[in-house]
Amino acid sequence: MADIKYYDVILKPVVTEKSMNSMSEKKYSFLVHPEATKTQVKEAVEKMFAGTKVASVNTMNMDGKSRRRGNTVGKTAKTKKAIVQLTADSAEIEIFSGL
Repeated sequence: MADIKYYDVILKPVVTEKSMNSMSEKKYSFLVHPEATKTQVKEAVEKMFAGTKVASVNTMNMDGKSRRRGNTVGKTAKTKKAIVQLTADSAEIEIFSGL
């Protein structure tokens, strides 16, 4: 496994209707590096967003979707998604505040 730094773990936030509804429960969704572990995701969130304390992390590996272009069949890239639950006394993540 490669040496992944905390700033390489979180790739981008997941902005969907379901993830926006779960923000009221202090659950935030991110696309993360495919080789990142739960402890690395927890460390990355706590270091990148000041005042946050992570209660739990759930991760899921998502396979690539099949795509066709004419007669050629291929697959999109595999991704890994993490759902981060913050503690009750934790600060909000500010990148989601304006959405």
